[in-house]
Amino acid sequence: MPFTHDDLQAIWLTLKLASLTTVVLLLLATPLAWWLAQAHGRWAAVVGAVVTLPLVLPPTVLGFYLLVVFGPQGWGGQLTQMLGLGLLPFTFGGLLVASVIYSLPFAVQPLQHAFESVGERPMEVAATLRARPIDAFLHVALPLARPGLITAAILSFAHTVGEFGVVLMIGGNIPAQTRVVSTQIYGHVEALAYTQAHWLSAAMLLFSFAVLVLLALFQRRRVRVLA
Repeated sequence: MPFTHDDLQAIWLTLKLASLTTVVLLLLATPLAWWLAQAHGRWAAVVGAVVTLPLVLPPTVLGFYLLVVFGPQGWGGQLTQMLGLGLLPFTFGGLLVASVIYSLPFAVQPLQHAFESVGERPMEVAATLRARPIDAFLHVALPLARPGLITAAILSFAHTVGEFGVVLMIGGNIPAQTRVVSTQIYGHVEALAYTQAHWLSAAMLLFSFAVLVLLALFQRRRVRVLA
């Protein structure tokens, strides 16, 4: 069997983390992307920059500051301890929080572009039919932005699977708790177990290629439908 028990544990934990991160991101990013698509003031530019920051910030820097914020002396760590949640660093919960923050732009940007492409006309028509803003959003804007929603889900899932720097900083490399595929590969390389590293790396390579092909096919199909 090409994968060891530890490899399978890492794969399962990675899929679990990516799935939960995608769900949380879609719940958080959808209203945020809608607001960014509608707002045009100074605060929209500031919030947009904060959302985009993980794209240009080195993952280790983001992981370091998350470690500080959610550590025993950080305000986040004091808050989680006060709520009875304990400390997040080196736990699966910490991985989830870090993954949501790190992958946020991969969910927000496709949705924001999708909402902007909807335009104001459909919402104006819904308003003339006396639809409440929340109803117009749920039954008009959201269905029209469905391609962006699908793209955001795919990118969020794939990006979470490939995380390394943030995961290693905030979660460490604890078996069955925070050891995901990327850190498992790192461990194999450190132990000079290149055969196992090859198997996992090849699986990641095939997964990444499949995601890119899926996105390309989805975009081509969308263009045909619009044409």
